[in-house]
Amino acid sequence: MRCPYCRHADSRVVDSREADDGQLIRRRRACPECGKRFTTVEEAVLAVVKRSGVTEPFSRSKIIAGVRKACQGRPVDEDAIALLAQRVEETIRARGAAEVPSHDVGLAILGPLRELDEVAYLRFASVYRSFDSLEDFEREIAALRGTGNVTSSGKDAARAARTAG
Repeated sequence: MRCPYCRHADSRVVDSREADDGQLIRRRRACPECGKRFTTVEEAVLAVVKRSGVTEPFSRSKIIAGVRKACQGRPVDEDAIALLAQRVEETIRARGAAEVPSHDVGLAILGPLRELDEVAYLRFASVYRSFDSLEDFEREIAALRGTGNVTSSGKDAARAARTAG
């Protein structure tokens, strides 16, 4: 590591500490040339590989923007969306890979979004999984009902009868 004071090409690590649950490493360094000390911060960069093969840095704000669109008009507050994005990032980082396919990021979003709001989940899943027909929605709704996440009221039953008949 180059010294920021004298530009000497090497420095000695005096102390290392983890921060942000191991996501960052702070290193206290000393320059053997001028004797001054300085701190560096190292962060593990997580890259997302898109379908086209293009790699870009992971962005929590992109997750927030996508989930926000799915939740538009729904009773979901910004804090819940931010928490969901944090959970998704933690899930992805816990895998320990430096690169993750964008498909895996989408899958990591679906689970927490399903718990947050079923309608937003259906909206996101319809785009993410490229629903082409009404049958795709019906199949996903049936899967939601099968897991017990959607409560069935009389109105829901009447609506299901109308769409079935």
